[in-house]
Amino acid sequence: MRIAFMGTPDFAVASLVALAAAGHEIAAVYSQPPRPAGRGHRVHPSPVQAHAEKNGWLVRTPRSLRDPAEQEAFAELGLDAAVVAAYGLILPPEILSAPAHGCLNVHASLLPRWRGAAPIQRALLAGDEVTGVSIMQMDAGLDTGPVLVTGEAAIARDETGGSLHDKLAVLGGRLIVEVLQAIAAGTAPAARTQPETGVLYAEKIDKAETRLDWRQPAVALERQIRAFAPWPGTWSEIVRAGGEDVPPSRLKIQSASLVPDLTGRDLGAPGEVLDDTLTIACGQGALRLTSVQRPGKAVMDSAAFLRGTPLGAGDRLA
Repeated sequence: MRIAFMGTPDFAVASLVALAAAGHEIAAVYSQPPRPAGRGHRVHPSPVQAHAEKNGWLVRTPRSLRDPAEQEAFAELGLDAAVVAAYGLILPPEILSAPAHGCLNVHASLLPRWRGAAPIQRALLAGDEVTGVSIMQMDAGLDTGPVLVTGEAAIARDETGGSLHDKLAVLGGRLIVEVLQAIAAGTAPAARTQPETGVLYAEKIDKAETRLDWRQPAVALERQIRAFAPWPGTWSEIVRAGGEDVPPSRLKIQSASLVPDLTGRDLGAPGEVLDDTLTIACGQGALRLTSVQRPGKAVMDSAAFLRGTPLGAGDRLA
């Protein structure tokens, strides 16, 4: 089929790779415009744009698709379908209706659960045991269109945002190839209207959510650390006992484990360092930090960190 691909981050690259490998004609690739990134704020193309340029495909990076000229250029591609995966721009009706078979979205959840921008992280934060990918026929709403197929993926006990991202990206690539093959063969599954019950919205991750609040239960904090690993990460500040003249220093938390034998015990103030293995009191229970990172430093295990930055009774994280 002759298709346009519309996506921006790493998650979308897996679907683009799968579509090309399946023999579909990539008429154009749309991605969000390059943006400054890194310490030097140098302008970098998105992962999708970089992959498309490497393969010599036509790349377009409009800031909006509401311009009639952009809509006309899209229509002139003569598409059988457009595939959208984490593109990040609103598709107006003129874009949605231009391809013969419309626009198909690769969404990283089992719709209608976790519509919106951050379905992977929200599933982990909620403690979901199963998630997946939905291939949806797009309409004007936010992930509200009818669903063609879904594929489930179990969430492992130690799953992180990064590992679940990679798992669902591969699954999404496989499912979108299957759907397009079925459409081309005239055997496409009937689209199912999403139920009105079970709708949850995966709001965009707010920067404030990355700071750990030690008043929360250990179970919730452990999920938060996994959900935001490796991006955007979680952090806390080291506050020394009685050290009013010592400024707090930031510590990024890369991984942690629950301490079952401390569950339900009175452990002291939330955030307090409990022992020499970096066990931290929480609102309920405790977490043992297993890998951490100081600003500008490499990730290290807790033992290596404590050799360079000893923490003792009365010290805490806040």
